[in-house]
Amino acid sequence: MKKVLLIALFFMQTAVFATLTAEQYIEEYKDDAIKEMLEYGVPASITLAQGMLESNYGNSKLAQNAKNHFGIKCHSDWTGDTYHMDDDTKNECFRKYNDVLESYRDHSKFLKERSRYAGLFQLKMTDYKAWAQGLKAAGYATNPKYPQLLTDIVERYNLHQFDSWTEKELTAEKDTTLHPILQSKNFVKYVVARKKDDFESLSKELQISIRRLKKYNDVNDSVSLKEGDFIYTQPKRRRGTEAIYVVQSNDTYLGISQKFAIQLKHLYKKNNILPGSSPVAGEKLYLRKKKR
Repeated sequence: MKKVLLIALFFMQTAVFATLTAEQYIEEYKDDAIKEMLEYGVPASITLAQGMLESNYGNSKLAQNAKNHFGIKCHSDWTGDTYHMDDDTKNECFRKYNDVLESYRDHSKFLKERSRYAGLFQLKMTDYKAWAQGLKAAGYATNPKYPQLLTDIVERYNLHQFDSWTEKELTAEKDTTLHPILQSKNFVKYVVARKKDDFESLSKELQISIRRLKKYNDVNDSVSLKEGDFIYTQPKRRRGTEAIYVVQSNDTYLGISQKFAIQLKHLYKKNNILPGSSPVAGEKLYLRKKKR
């Protein structure tokens, strides 16, 4: 019996640490946000930013236990399952869903069908700043910084690029032979690698030579692609959009240069780094100005 309990505890602890990153959350749910935008008119950037903020990238207690990614409470008209937890007050009632997609759909309907949010749908689909302000004005959140928090997430992860997607582009995303062209915050175009992708197949699809693709991505012949890798289809920049980045555990200099679309040689140069070195967690890297 004791052995069984220990095994159960191990798996519970493992599950706790199986957290999503912001990038993984976007890759997992961006298509659903775009679908909701095309059907209900809520900008995909706003849906994603709210989901990321309200659910802590899908890792919050409410998201894990109730599949509720938008913090929507029960209200008098809710007849579905419920989940109770302390929030503004003790033991508050939140909506509980069967899956995350149900949460996304309810979020769209929640905004679309309530008169107090009607003004939002008079705004331009691409004006995410106005939508963020409008959500606060309509009472979606009590935090006075809510609009800025949403705007920061949209801009940090370049979510507004999805606000102009069409049904055709969404279909292309699902096509196993096509990779949608995305754009980083640093205005460099890229695709996301899938299972079994390699530079040869991407070279043929994108009509860019293998040599040039590898040069754009600072890799040599020994590097193989992994699912989720960013593959830039044009040269990365000399500097980033953010001033400083603090190295996290398991980071590599190449990974950081890919994350911020900065050429590896310029990342080295700005920080007086010898090529081939490994970063140390907590180290501060300059992305715009050279280290003195």
